[in-house]
Amino acid sequence: MEITNHHRALVALMQVPGFGLKNVRLLLKTSGVKHAEDLFRLSPKEIQKTEGIGQERAKNLSSFSDWDAVDRQIEKAQKLGAFLISQADPHYPELLKQIYDPPVILWVKGDAEALNRPGIAVVGTRNPGRYGLDQAEKWSAKIAQAGLNVNSGLAYGIDSKAHMAAVENGGGTIAVMGSGIDWIYPNRNRSLADRIVKNGGVVMTEYPPGSKPDAGHFPERNRIVSGMSHGVLVVESGIKGGSMITARLALDQNREVFVLPHPLNYMKGEGCNYLIKTGQGKLVQSMDDITDELSIALNGPDTGPNGTHQSSKKWESADLSGEQQQICETIGHDSLHVDQIAESLETEPFKLANILLELEMMGLICQKAGKYFELR
Repeated sequence: MEITNHHRALVALMQVPGFGLKNVRLLLKTSGVKHAEDLFRLSPKEIQKTEGIGQERAKNLSSFSDWDAVDRQIEKAQKLGAFLISQADPHYPELLKQIYDPPVILWVKGDAEALNRPGIAVVGTRNPGRYGLDQAEKWSAKIAQAGLNVNSGLAYGIDSKAHMAAVENGGGTIAVMGSGIDWIYPNRNRSLADRIVKNGGVVMTEYPPGSKPDAGHFPERNRIVSGMSHGVLVVESGIKGGSMITARLALDQNREVFVLPHPLNYMKGEGCNYLIKTGQGKLVQSMDDITDELSIALNGPDTGPNGTHQSSKKWESADLSGEQQQICETIGHDSLHVDQIAESLETEPFKLANILLELEMMGLICQKAGKYFELR
């Protein structure tokens, strides 16, 4: 992959003192420049026009000059066989662009084509029991055999078992790290990371080379795991922990959450049972429970012989309220995200929840992966 001035500038932006992902995104969006490198040509006064960028940050950006450090990071990654992908690049995961806080840049090792293949995140505790390990292996194998990526975080326990099962079943798998691309963590998973790359998968991170596996990085890493996936399968989790964070992130990102049930009073599975009990996750007993929910994401809406979308007119003969009819008319022949429906009706998504549920129970619409709706 070619390293452009745009990539180089993005790496530099993340090194400017006082800047983080939020400020970089804000500047790129509101400054009016076409290319990231143009930001370094702005005066402090021009930079400060962006709300939230104070005098000190503006001065730090306009006076940044440590381009040698930027080039050293890039060269270090290249020696490891890694490359950079920005949101402007065609291989940047499309699903990841949809989340609230997508990474500005990704450091990647492996097959870039794998980044946009449909996938399921498989997550769970780092200290699973035998049941959890067995289920992680079983379900990851099924997901891989269904032609889906298995996405996870390369941690001990469920993550490692999920990646390994995908590799051993000839499937693709993506490992998202909370450290630099040169700092495989945990160290014991170095050989696993190598196997993932050699078998057509990907090891990736948003953190530059030299970044240690800081505790604060892992919750941030989890938003990428869920954000680039069509759904998240929670295999084994207590009430607290990274897997529950990932499940909540997935819900915020309008991703499907699938959950394996556990015996009562089994502490390591309490989080899973809680997600099912509170309706935050779908209990899964067979692979169909996953693939049925993902059908629209994987195959697209049904089409007729001439390529036009087919949809039912069943709702037209139903006794509907004005709001219910408006929703059906809005969906029409398409598969629309709840946010798109809300925007068309000039309302808020949460105000549509009960009406959409009523239409589902009436058998007039169905909900697909990622909170997309279509007519039955």
